[in-house]
Amino acid sequence: MEFGLVQMWNQMGMLAKGVAILLFFLSIVSIYLFIERQLVYAKARNKSKKIAPVLAGMLKRGQIQEALKLSSKKENKGSHLARVTAAGIKEFLEGEEHKLSLEEQVETARRGCERASVIFTQELKRGLNTIATIATSSPFIGLFGTIAGIINAFRGMAETQSGGIGAVSQGIAEALLTTAFGIGVAIIALWCYNFLSTRVEVYAAEMSNTASEITDFFIRKAESEG
Repeated sequence: MEFGLVQMWNQMGMLAKGVAILLFFLSIVSIYLFIERQLVYAKARNKSKKIAPVLAGMLKRGQIQEALKLSSKKENKGSHLARVTAAGIKEFLEGEEHKLSLEEQVETARRGCERASVIFTQELKRGLNTIATIATSSPFIGLFGTIAGIINAFRGMAETQSGGIGAVSQGIAEALLTTAFGIGVAIIALWCYNFLSTRVEVYAAEMSNTASEITDFFIRKAESEG
């Protein structure tokens, strides 16, 4: 009996083949989401690197309206720093229109930054729950295939009326293959999830810092006008 992958596939039962196909599909989903999220994160990083210094310069010069217009442009929506900046400035100006005190304007700006940060963080996390589910469920799916392989091994023993290795080798190989496949898919998904989660934490920290800087800017503005 040969134990090449093709030979093993041909000798696997339908249930084990179904498990293997499902695991392969889950691995493709994990890799797809990983690549898709990486593209989203790269877009946010690149846009923010370009726009952040410009916005900082505008705020230092007191060009609040210009900074709001720039950070609110459609092409800058993918920038996490532009999104937070636009939210903070918008809330500050709306507070000014409603005749709020400077302290209240600063507080509304801070809350606006926080809301924008939370919303964008959730957007960055899109798909991560799916990857986490794949990481936790793949070993159990593989175990289901393992059980199918063991059943086939006992069936081989019953058909041959023998307990020799030849009678059970097919079922045992099938069981080990699905187990290894399930663990492999789980490792890939877990690595993807941890890597992406770390990136999200970095962006969340950057948005928090930006929100703090915007709040400090408005505080200084309030003190200078007071």
